[in-house]
Amino acid sequence: MATAALPMFSAGTDHTHLPRKYNGSRHDGVEIASIDEVSRVQSDERGKNETAFKGIVGGSPALKFVLAEVERVAPTDSTVLVLGETGTGKELIARAIHDLSARRGSPFVKVNCAAIPFDLLESELFGHEKGAFTGAIARKIGRFEMADTGTLFLDEIGDLPLILQPKLLRVLQEQEFERLGSGRTHRINVRLVAATHQDLTDMVARKAFRSDLYYRLNVFPIELPPLRERPSDIPQLISHFVNGFSRRMGKPIRLIPPEMIDAFTSYSWPGNVRELQNLIERAVIRSNDGVLPNPLRVLERTPAWPLKTSTLSRTSGTFSDSMRSLILRTLEDTDWLIGGPDGAAARLGLPRTSLISKMKKLGISRPRSGNAPPTMIEESLAGFQLPSADPW
Repeated sequence: MATAALPMFSAGTDHTHLPRKYNGSRHDGVEIASIDEVSRVQSDERGKNETAFKGIVGGSPALKFVLAEVERVAPTDSTVLVLGETGTGKELIARAIHDLSARRGSPFVKVNCAAIPFDLLESELFGHEKGAFTGAIARKIGRFEMADTGTLFLDEIGDLPLILQPKLLRVLQEQEFERLGSGRTHRINVRLVAATHQDLTDMVARKAFRSDLYYRLNVFPIELPPLRERPSDIPQLISHFVNGFSRRMGKPIRLIPPEMIDAFTSYSWPGNVRELQNLIERAVIRSNDGVLPNPLRVLERTPAWPLKTSTLSRTSGTFSDSMRSLILRTLEDTDWLIGGPDGAAARLGLPRTSLISKMKKLGISRPRSGNAPPTMIEESLAGFQLPSADPW
């Protein structure tokens, strides 16, 4: 009877030329599988991977390499550090690692370290007991306990305060911690995936991030390529987002002009996939008669908000002068409001602290006359410590 050993087959090999009548058997202690059984296993694996990689669009060599790394590390319990610029899809990669692991039936818990105020972050991660601090009116379970037996995703790990880093290091090494206000030690079983757009090696050199924690996180790094390095994925991404937004808005799109695809392919995409997604949403909203307009043409022709002429003349040819002029125009347009959804930081696409840092570095402060008291902006700038490296 003709047989085929299971280890000889792989997902990338074409076996359609082989007869389909083979039966499974054992020979010399080696499990022998039928072609039908191998095909079924491969089909199941492909289906599992398609589910795990849901939302990750593209077929470029750079992206395929990343997904191969995900498949390699997912079955282990090793800590993974996902690196990449803003908007490259780090959370999707973290989710895929969880979905391809043995923990996929357990919780996947997300925490954005940059989005939680410093004085609440420790409680958010590790929980607290009733009365642990003012306002702690009940016991709170932290994210580590929520993720027990599953995966905890710490996004923007570079923003984790130095004072909390030793406690995180202990959890990673010992899988145990105490809630705030409690002496009882809790043991957990959590797999950690962390992500950041910052250069942690540079932060370690500047003493802004603990070296021992960095080495503990950097067990298996996965670096996501920016969109400008995988332009062959852009047409597929356009189609993916157009289909999604057109269904959601009830606006069928029958034509994506070739010149729009060419413009998207040659654009540098500083905001990566997130920027592309937002521009496609804008284009679908503005579409007429099923034809998708090119939002990049509008982006190049008109500014995102009205410009005031008072600071336009200050722009010079240097990058710092251009940056200073842009920040000044935005601050004037928002009446010098930095934070909030209508503030200058939101319009520039920057965290509030980053904008304050740039303002201090560039010597930008709100003009005031006479003996007027300092504004909130000036007080913020006075109390803000400027980092030694500028990520912009």
